Amino acid sequence: MSKTYHWGIIGPGKIAHQFAQDLAQVPHAKLVAVAGRNLERAQQFGATYGAPHAFDAVSDLLACPGLDVVYIATPHTSHSALSLQCLEAGIPVLCEKPWAVNADEAALLVAKAREKQVFLMEALWTRFLPTTQKILALIEAGIIGEVESVKADFGFRATYDPAGRLFNPTLGGGALLDIGIYPVFLAQLLLGTPTEVKSVIRPAPTGVDMETSIVLQYAGHQLASLHCTLGAHTKTEAFIHGSKGSIHWHGRWHEPSHFSVLLPGQGPDNYFFDYTTHGYSYEAIRVQECLAAGQTECPELPLDFSLRLSQLLAAIREPSRANRPIR
Repeated sequence: MSKTYHWGIIGPGKIAHQFAQDLAQVPHAKLVAVAGRNLERAQQFGATYGAPHAFDAVSDLLACPGLDVVYIATPHTSHSALSLQCLEAGIPVLCEKPWAVNADEAALLVAKAREKQVFLMEALWTRFLPTTQKILALIEAGIIGEVESVKADFGFRATYDPAGRLFNPTLGGGALLDIGIYPVFLAQLLLGTPTEVKSVIRPAPTGVDMETSIVLQYAGHQLASLHCTLGAHTKTEAFIHGSKGSIHWHGRWHEPSHFSVLLPGQGPDNYFFDYTTHGYSYEAIRVQECLAAGQTECPELPLDFSLRLSQLLAAIREPSRANRPIR
């Protein structure tokens, strides 16, 4: 790959800072433009990371000459609309998770991306980490046998602010959409689409989920036991149990980390990895590879995967409808 890919960022917040830091270490990548609601903040962000263009209007960013791809890092509720705006302009999109706050929005994104034949991917960055790649390879090789169950959690104690992003329902607040998506993603990656969904929610005063416990059942009788909370610091680890052994994915499992293979009668086989970035570099590299190959979807994370994930999250958010199949 010899082409330099010119990136734009929409939403210069905390996650965008980490992404921009990682992007600086990605070969053939250059941040050229940033857009935010506040022009001064966008300009400061651009100056920090060497982006020559800063705007307070997304339309101006999309008109920036030579722009190749946009990373969207705004609050959840604006992800879908901004992605549609980029797709309409013919600009490839890497949109931070969740790419939509409901299944209908997700379906619109898939339809628009395919209509326009423009690349779109949800930024489920864990999919591209070396830990994930190695775990999938070990499972494919049959090291732990057939996967029979998955257990994963993600939790931290958040300061309660009813107007803040995490607890405000108008901003797509709640534990599930913000952090619970990671355990649910892992279950879908390893086990596919469940036949039954059970969930129990502990609400915050604003009505969003402070904590959610989830059990998913599959056609082959596999189970996924998942948990997310904004009310406690958890180990944030994952276990993948197979017919021959298990994998213990150490915390914080969804980030650059390490894991152990546990087989009966043997000591743990530990796998460690060297990381020089926060971990977002791997998804950025994969996006550029897809664009170089002329692909409009990432083979490892296609649009239908994210659509099914959005449908599953929607079912989990309706705990009054127990034992319900995913459409």
